[in-house]
Amino acid sequence: MRLQRLRRRVFTKRPLTRAAVEFLNAANGLHPLTRNPYASVLVFWFGWPTSEVPGLYATASALDAVRRGRRGDFAGTKGKAALALTAASWAILGVISYRGATTAGPVLEAGLTEQLGPDYAAELKALPTQPTRSGRRNPPLRTTLRTTTSRRRFVDKQNIVSYGPHGRANLADIWRRRDLPRDGKAPVLLQVPGGAWVIGWRRPQAYPLMGHLVSRGWVCVSMNYRVSPLHTWPDHIVDVKRALAWVKENIAAYGGDPNFVAISGGSAGGHLSALAALTPNDPKFQPGFEEADTSVVAAVPFYGRYDWYSTQDPGRAQFVEVLARLVVKQKFSTHRQIYLDASPLRYVRADAPPFFVLHGTDDSLIPVIEAREFVEELRSVSKSPVAYAELPYTQHGFDIFGSPRADKAADAVARFLSWVYVTNPPTP
Repeated sequence: MRLQRLRRRVFTKRPLTRAAVEFLNAANGLHPLTRNPYASVLVFWFGWPTSEVPGLYATASALDAVRRGRRGDFAGTKGKAALALTAASWAILGVISYRGATTAGPVLEAGLTEQLGPDYAAELKALPTQPTRSGRRNPPLRTTLRTTTSRRRFVDKQNIVSYGPHGRANLADIWRRRDLPRDGKAPVLLQVPGGAWVIGWRRPQAYPLMGHLVSRGWVCVSMNYRVSPLHTWPDHIVDVKRALAWVKENIAAYGGDPNFVAISGGSAGGHLSALAALTPNDPKFQPGFEEADTSVVAAVPFYGRYDWYSTQDPGRAQFVEVLARLVVKQKFSTHRQIYLDASPLRYVRADAPPFFVLHGTDDSLIPVIEAREFVEELRSVSKSPVAYAELPYTQHGFDIFGSPRADKAADAVARFLSWVYVTNPPTP
């Protein structure tokens, strides 16, 4: 009898705590629980998967609830309260799932039509296609969770290349359809990974986007680069420039067109891709290969940092402090010019290539205000389109999982880049 009372006490206390954690995690996925800069990393890591793959969370939680119900976890007053909290978390996950499936598409389309014109889609009919061996043209990639499966489909061992002298830090994966002709002159995308300038690993980032493009006949190059704290800024952008130079010189052997190279990346990769696009052939970022062509035809930064020097807004001082300690390794107060030179916001220019900037309103790591300010500044001077999609209810890193939101973003980016290809065809 005493053993039964002890077991009942354990199983009635633990389920309630567990249910409360599940509820808070779901609520955090619905909307970040705090904007405190010191808690932003935790808020992101717990809210990110919940906001992008809520169906998986709900399914796992429901199956576990059945198991715990059979065990007797939901008996008694506290057990019933735990079950109610668990059910409430399912309801929240349902709302998140509905939002992710319905809100991104219209926002992305509006961002494109505002800059490209309401009839831009009609121009895409002139886009050349690459037929497969079966005769089908540019088949869509239909998998929902594009993780290692898509990479295995499009990256052979012989397509893992070294673009620079720094070992594993300068490796890249070349994504291409196996039936793409070696002389196919396919459009090319260089994908720059994120990771706060301290990770920078090419896998498994942007798989939905690259799988989407490659299935339609593109060639994508996903790169590593040197990262901090082992390496110091500007090694990161130098490697991006070196990768661009390598692509221009070598991608034709893989069926890509060196005259049509676009660039994309998320988070730190968003910062690096924007900086690379706005500083073509800048010798200070090309030591030893100053004569190489590092220009791009378009840039698509996802949830990037575009300002390394402002310290006034909430979280800005902490961000600059992290840069000073780990990445730049020089005090902001004494080496401010380094931070200015690293900021894409300082390089907005009339001859900038077309941009498509994407950012989520619920981003816990990089506030959406950064994207708004960058787009506003770039639009004020650029003669090219600067499309912008501010995705509602969307966290940082939303393009990693093969979620409905990531799928819609990949399709919108493909349409944007296709429009650039049609309206600015590569020169022979």
